[in-house]
Amino acid sequence: MGDSIQLKDEGNKHFQSGDADKAIECYSKAIKACKDKKELAVIYRNRSACYLKKENFANAASDASKAIDVDAADIKALYRRCQALEKLGKLDMAFKDVQRCATLEPKNNTFVETLRRLGADIQAKLKSTFSTDSRVQNMFDILLDDEMEKDKREKAANNLIVLSREDAGAERIFQNNGVPLLLNMIETGKPEMILAAVRTLSGICTGHKARAMAIIHMVGVDKMCSIMAVDNEEIALATCNLFQCINDSLTGGDKREYGKEAALVLDASKDLKTILLSLLEMVTSKKVSGHGRDQALNLLTKNVPRTDLKNKDNSKSLFTIDHGLKKILKVCGQVPELPDQLPMTDNTQLIASVLLNKIYDDLTCDPERDNFRDICNEYIKSKIDPNDMDKTIHAVNTISGLLQGPFDVGNTLVGQQGIMEMMVALCASEREVDQMVAVEALIHSSSKMSRASFIITNGVSLLKDIYKKTTNEKIKIRSLVGLCKLGSAGGDDYGLRQFAEGSTEKLAKQCRKWLCNPKIDTKTRKWAIEGLAYLTNDADVKDDFVEDETALKAMFELAKSKDKTIIYAVACTLVNCTNCYEKKEILPELVQLAKFSKQHVPEQHPKDKKDFIEKRVKRLLKAGIISALAVMVKADSSILTNQTKELLSRVFLALSMDAKDRGTIVAQGGGKALIPLALEGTEAGKTKASHALAKIASISSPEIAFPGERVYEVVRPLVSLLQTDKDGVQNYEALRGLTNLAGYSEKLRVKIVKEKALPEIENYMFEENDQIRQAATECMCNLVTCKEVQDRYLEDGNDKLKLIVLLCGEDEDNLQVAAAGALAMLTAAQKKLCHKLSLVTTQWLEILQRLCIHTNPSIQHRGLVIVYNMLHSDDSELAKKLMESELLEILSVIGKAEDNPKRQDAIDVARECLVKAMDLSLIKPFTSPP
Repeated sequence: MGDSIQLKDEGNKHFQSGDADKAIECYSKAIKACKDKKELAVIYRNRSACYLKKENFANAASDASKAIDVDAADIKALYRRCQALEKLGKLDMAFKDVQRCATLEPKNNTFVETLRRLGADIQAKLKSTFSTDSRVQNMFDILLDDEMEKDKREKAANNLIVLSREDAGAERIFQNNGVPLLLNMIETGKPEMILAAVRTLSGICTGHKARAMAIIHMVGVDKMCSIMAVDNEEIALATCNLFQCINDSLTGGDKREYGKEAALVLDASKDLKTILLSLLEMVTSKKVSGHGRDQALNLLTKNVPRTDLKNKDNSKSLFTIDHGLKKILKVCGQVPELPDQLPMTDNTQLIASVLLNKIYDDLTCDPERDNFRDICNEYIKSKIDPNDMDKTIHAVNTISGLLQGPFDVGNTLVGQQGIMEMMVALCASEREVDQMVAVEALIHSSSKMSRASFIITNGVSLLKDIYKKTTNEKIKIRSLVGLCKLGSAGGDDYGLRQFAEGSTEKLAKQCRKWLCNPKIDTKTRKWAIEGLAYLTNDADVKDDFVEDETALKAMFELAKSKDKTIIYAVACTLVNCTNCYEKKEILPELVQLAKFSKQHVPEQHPKDKKDFIEKRVKRLLKAGIISALAVMVKADSSILTNQTKELLSRVFLALSMDAKDRGTIVAQGGGKALIPLALEGTEAGKTKASHALAKIASISSPEIAFPGERVYEVVRPLVSLLQTDKDGVQNYEALRGLTNLAGYSEKLRVKIVKEKALPEIENYMFEENDQIRQAATECMCNLVTCKEVQDRYLEDGNDKLKLIVLLCGEDEDNLQVAAAGALAMLTAAQKKLCHKLSLVTTQWLEILQRLCIHTNPSIQHRGLVIVYNMLHSDDSELAKKLMESELLEILSVIGKAEDNPKRQDAIDVARECLVKAMDLSLIKPFTSPP
């Protein structure tokens, strides 16, 4: 008890002298020692005053509350809590406290004045709140007034959308009859009004399960579907976003604690099932526009298959197969040239194929996959009718859709007796639409060598006849692509060419001609790129193509167009041109064995060698490939599949191989475009994109390559390359990239630490490979200014500091610069490390002396800074030990040297060390004899 009173009195003295920190320290010790409740309340009250002075209002309120718990009439504690709560913005609670104070001391002018002021502030706040409500009403009045000026209506719409994106604003709109008023806006039928209403509804739903469920029932799923069905791309996209916001809020996007209300908003399964069934109905409804159908398919693609395969529940996919697989197949089978078809965009059928593929990939066992195949098989058989060619070509087009989606399913169907023969027979049909559908199906089905061989035997002459005889450009180009694909069936194997020498070049020349013809529609020109995607397996073709800058630019312009189905073909063509496809390593022993057994040995084309590839990369960069890639990366996720992302990642990596080209990549937005590729996709794709990012990050200024907040998104991909399953080059490039980022800002250093990169970087500091070990040490050198990194070196029971000291003794200059730099910064930041340094190894003094006499000025300067830090570490024994060693002589020689611009930094530090040694009375100043 006596100790607590003494500590309290000491705290009082410190507080009165203005030292709040020491007062807090004394009061805190007194609280631990005090056993008396009343005395404890006084100490808490006093510490509350200190916290008020320090503007730590949360702690001030907390301490005052503890004092009030003991004595509810403690007027000082009440007023201090009032002051703290006011600063925290809790005016109503502050008002109650000062009201109690004024009741206890009604004549105290301070309490009366505070009571009046807080009352006025609360009134003003209430007025502001009500004015927000009236502002919301005013916005709706403006929007629903037909006579109001257009710009005022637009401004009100934008304000409403912005307000809905803040939780408080969304609640205001919702509580003030907002949803019925938003429905009134939709009923006007004006696109701008519908857009504003739908976007506001999205804001209200975002992250709030209760509001999302209320909107489902107030607006109705059917109504939302009818809005998405309109033939307006912007409205369809906005409504799709509304559905997505609702889905996210109902499936875990809302983190609020509802308490007693939880039972009212907990079960959303019925609403989610209603939405799923409604979307499946939209897929085949003739009342739905092409844009609406695309968005319905997009929503199914995003929300039906599992995003995390660790989750064993794939019931949504199974439900969709049972209730909607045939509907999706119907979309795949649509032939726009026939009458009475569903409204579609250029992207619809590809989105449907992607959805089929994702659902099939989501299946977990053979019976589920068998059921999927059986439904597809049953659907195809039901459509094949020798007496109804329209139904038959619908079946063939459905197979094309499956071949572009779950290929194994489509391949199985093509392999059934009579299907391939039927396709070849359709090519000979007199109807152009039959020919077009059949040729497309042959193109998609000839991906396997066996299929290609069958078609070469049975269909090439037919394709050639169609190509020569038809006057329809659409059929002509498709038949040409069929020939292109068959001609490239051997891939890049020079010894497996299917056609005679020069034939593929002729086909490619015709494709380039169509590609460069702006009079031909985009969909038809797309097939020219499809042809080049196959033909560029041939090195002669790819070399001719990149020489044709007009054709390259035409392809890049098409890649930027609205028809995103073109992206995969463009990506394939670019992968071929840059030779960045996966190559199987061929062992010389196996080549000899194959030759001996007279087996085929893959041959490399002379133009697929390194110097030719480098020239092609330069030409692609000159033609503007980066801006095209940046646009392609932004495509909708249902079109930009993981496989396509991997292809784009491969191209980016190939383009960034030469350091001289990385400036061009950054200048045209390549750095920003790589980030999403590095974060999402296949493992191989993410690794390739991360590697390209590392190459760019290692030599580029972070604020230019990755402007704004994007730079923080780069850290995770680079850290992923430090894993042991990645190769040495990737480890090295990632370390260099992280080194550059760590040198840019403290915030980035903290981000690197949070991504758990430190253990990996430390491991690579032990690496046998000199380059990787140096890169890791340089990275650590840039990270040691971070407090969390310093704390790791302060911890006992590890060899982290010892490793840095030993690395300072290595013979490699660059490694020594990095290690000595890290040690200099660590000892400057943490005095305790100066003493610890002298204990980690018996060689420390010898290593330090070697640094101080090094011929490299940078290393010498760092060594002398370490000595300087140790002399200033407040450890007299350590300083004495330093001055009793040969270091005194080294410092004297360096300090007495004449000024030298090349070594001036080292000379100045040596002189400062000698001055400090004199201050510590370890050496005497030199005096001349009389």
